[in-house]
Amino acid sequence: MFENLTVFQTSAAMARHAGQAQALISQNVANADTPGYVGHEMPPFAALYSPDETAGNQRATRAGHLNGSASAQEMAPVEMRGNENLNENTISLEAEMLKAADAKSHHDRALAIYKSALDVLRTAVSTR
Repeated sequence: MFENLTVFQTSAAMARHAGQAQALISQNVANADTPGYVGHEMPPFAALYSPDETAGNQRATRAGHLNGSASAQEMAPVEMRGNENLNENTISLEAEMLKAADAKSHHDRALAIYKSALDVLRTAVSTR
């Protein structure tokens, strides 16, 4: 009955995605002064999850995707393209700060979804 609760799998995948995005942002910030550095960013989580397919199912883009066995290296980041700045690289610290705040927001949302689903599950199985 409770073996396949996709809300927990989806919220865990959202949290993992936000954590990986934050790691890439920190790499970009660390290399902001490196000439020729090309920044990387995670594709949006919505690109990995498509609700227009069969209701309740997630779209797997590769083997092991979103089922707990995906590692940080499997979710391939994409290179950032755009105009080079004065440091001759593609990093804008202002843009990276905004991305960091967005990643934190996504991580907080994933944890809130997980906690809410857990509360509903506890309520459903309680014997009060």
